[in-house]
Amino acid sequence: MSSLEAQRKATPQARTAPRSRRGVSLAEQLVERLTLQIRAGEIAPGAKLPTEAEIIASHGVSRTVVREALSRLSAAGLTETHHGIGTFVREATPAPGFGIDPSQLATMVEVLALLELRISMETEASALAALRRSKHQLEVIQQVQEAFGEAIAAEAPTVDHDFQFHLQIALATGNRYFADLMTYLGTMVIPRTRLNTAELANLDRKEYLVRVHREHQDIADAIARQDPEAARAAMRTHLANSRERLRRVQEAARTLA
Repeated sequence: MSSLEAQRKATPQARTAPRSRRGVSLAEQLVERLTLQIRAGEIAPGAKLPTEAEIIASHGVSRTVVREALSRLSAAGLTETHHGIGTFVREATPAPGFGIDPSQLATMVEVLALLELRISMETEASALAALRRSKHQLEVIQQVQEAFGEAIAAEAPTVDHDFQFHLQIALATGNRYFADLMTYLGTMVIPRTRLNTAELANLDRKEYLVRVHREHQDIADAIARQDPEAARAAMRTHLANSRERLRRVQEAARTLA
């Protein structure tokens, strides 16, 4: 099962009518739900949002709530409305002043630098996800993890599953900036898109991927238990293992030079 298929199967739960939460309006809850769908790729960039009537029917809210939510999505730069046509998801644009040239990641030094950034960011994201994740978000994380395992067994590409696992954790933090940065970086955060990490670590490709999958499972299990310290430790171990494998290769290369 692909990550997108997993998300689609989990979608019906997200379509139930929002329940009132103290201090959070129905419009805010609807914004959260639609934002999650957009950032998870369930509603792709350039795609048209459901009509007001369809949103009213699927979420059980009033027209006033829908219009307020759509207005907030537009103000946040996530959507744009073409009068007489509908509301569309805007194409993602990089945050000004921040950029990473993908070609720079072709070197081990740059991959190591990016892993340092991810350790700083994703360890805390995992802890927050353990505290804040919803039942639906946990199900998506687990489904992506299952799809990753199936891809390994079938010897199919796994990069997208790997990236989706980390992205879904970022989404589960409830903090849009974790998801924004992960989305901006994209699959280039996965070291094996730039280097043959299995070969460098002197491991069989499948053996290497099984190890990555097992480390992911430790993270997912901690998030399922809502144990932030265990989630933080499991993510740090996972990313630090990648960093240390590459660092050992780098040190060996320097010794031979």
